[in-house]
Amino acid sequence: GEDEAEPRRLRAAAMAGFVRELERRAGPALRLEQRAAGGVGCVVWDAALVLAKFLETGACPLARRHVLELGAGTGAVGIMAATLGANVTVTDLEELQELLMVNIENNKHLVTGSLRAKVLKWGEDVTEFQPPPDYILMADCIYYEESLEPLLKTLKDLTGPDTCVLCCYEKRTMGKNPEIERKYFELLQRDFELEEIPLERHDEEYRSEDIHIVSIHRKGTVGAQ
Repeated sequence: GEDEAEPRRLRAAAMAGFVRELERRAGPALRLEQRAAGGVGCVVWDAALVLAKFLETGACPLARRHVLELGAGTGAVGIMAATLGANVTVTDLEELQELLMVNIENNKHLVTGSLRAKVLKWGEDVTEFQPPPDYILMADCIYYEESLEPLLKTLKDLTGPDTCVLCCYEKRTMGKNPEIERKYFELLQRDFELEEIPLERHDEEYRSEDIHIVSIHRKGTVGAQ
């Protein structure tokens, strides 16, 4: 009856979330739906904005390159890469696929490469994502201690000798954050070479002293065994 239509309407309104516009250097802004309810993957975090705008500087040639985004959330970074000509797969957990689909649909007219969403659970089999992508993009993927090992396994399984991983994160000083961050980079350095991209190479507007972009490559195969 009439009485149950009301909660349903409210629920639909809550699900509709709120739209974040991300302007681009060339052409119309990206329109990114976010979700007010749900886990961490549902808003556009500052690190995602910084990484997306860094891609626009042209520092990394993306046209016709294969790009994979891990922990994509709203898909902001991967969608930006696809507007720059990359062939992009945005990945996250099952429960974020619907939001990723919505955002791919909302921005597909701006894509000059290609764009699709797939489920990828860290630590699990990545055969369907082979051969290794040219780029792996990660924005704010380090928060849970228990996800460090699976994330590192996934990075090792996905990267080839020529894969460039761009990891953008906000340095957080609260609680266990510094400890988790330290552990992540310590573990990462066993198999990867890390290089910080200096702040002056970030987008001149979308940058912050607290937000870092690190370029990561597999260590040379010699002696890696």
